Amino acid sequence: MNRILWAALLALSSLIASGTKSCISTAHADPLPHVRKVGCVGLTVSDVDRSAEFYARVLGFEKIADVEQAGDPLEQLQGVFGVRLRTARMQLGRECLDLTEYLAPRGRPPPADARSNDRYFQHAAIVISDMDRAYAALRAARVEHASTGPQRLPDWNANAAGIRAFYFRDPDRHVLEVIQFPRGKGDGRWQATDRLFLGIDHTAIVVSDTDASLRFYRDTLGLRVAGTSENWGTEQEHLNNVFGARLRITTLRGTSGPGVELLEYLAPRDGRPMPADERANDLIHWQTTLFTGDLGGAAAALRGLHAAFVSPGAVALSDIRLGYGRALLARDPDGHVLQLAAE
Repeated sequence: MNRILWAALLALSSLIASGTKSCISTAHADPLPHVRKVGCVGLTVSDVDRSAEFYARVLGFEKIADVEQAGDPLEQLQGVFGVRLRTARMQLGRECLDLTEYLAPRGRPPPADARSNDRYFQHAAIVISDMDRAYAALRAARVEHASTGPQRLPDWNANAAGIRAFYFRDPDRHVLEVIQFPRGKGDGRWQATDRLFLGIDHTAIVVSDTDASLRFYRDTLGLRVAGTSENWGTEQEHLNNVFGARLRITTLRGTSGPGVELLEYLAPRDGRPMPADERANDLIHWQTTLFTGDLGGAAAALRGLHAAFVSPGAVALSDIRLGYGRALLARDPDGHVLQLAAE
């Protein structure tokens, strides 16, 4: 074979290989995330005035909106017929909670024996600058303990070492966490102030299978994994008030807003599932708002996963005082409700 023909064959082989690599790279390119940021975390309350007063007086939140709504679009969005509701939006730092009272129809109370490893469990984690001061303030407010007391996670657990945390309940027995990060852990802004109650780091949900939840939140919706750990021992048991607790913990985040923390109980695995008939007016109901630039595309992606929808699809809302005009409610693999809203 002469040199000219050999050089030509080498050039052709290189071109083909380059094209093949380009095709492979394109085929495996990460899709644009459907979810860009995490918004307010919502919870259903029995008396919005009582709850708003508790969050403001005890935890330092500020009420920034108070909205009463009714009508057909809201019924379709929430999956509750004849709905009239009132929402108080409570802000702490950059994050917010939506406290919603269903004036009609009233929902069911939470189970008296709810446990932290039940798969309908969800909480909001409020960052504090000083655990001793925060615990004293919570004791003075006579909150109900969900942990036996504040816990410091041990030094052998590198990803969680030095974090101090405590679970307690609000007036409707929703579980809340106060959490103090040592230097070098958590967002740097949590170290930049002497205020006691600072903001919301994450909302935590119990899941049955972390990998299935990652396919939903990371691979389909586009949240990124921001941290992982595996926690066990007496401190974790007393924090969650679950004997023998061993958890796989995965934190996901958008570009802004609180994280979504997945709590998989590797032990014990006897947590109860989300009730099949759970509705938005029941007092165990939480919903986390996720903002997307393509609501139709996000809905189609969830349908591809055979996700359960609360809403029939994207609903156009006539009342935009809470910051969005189109939204839908859907459930994750364990039944936790997400509100996808158009930016």
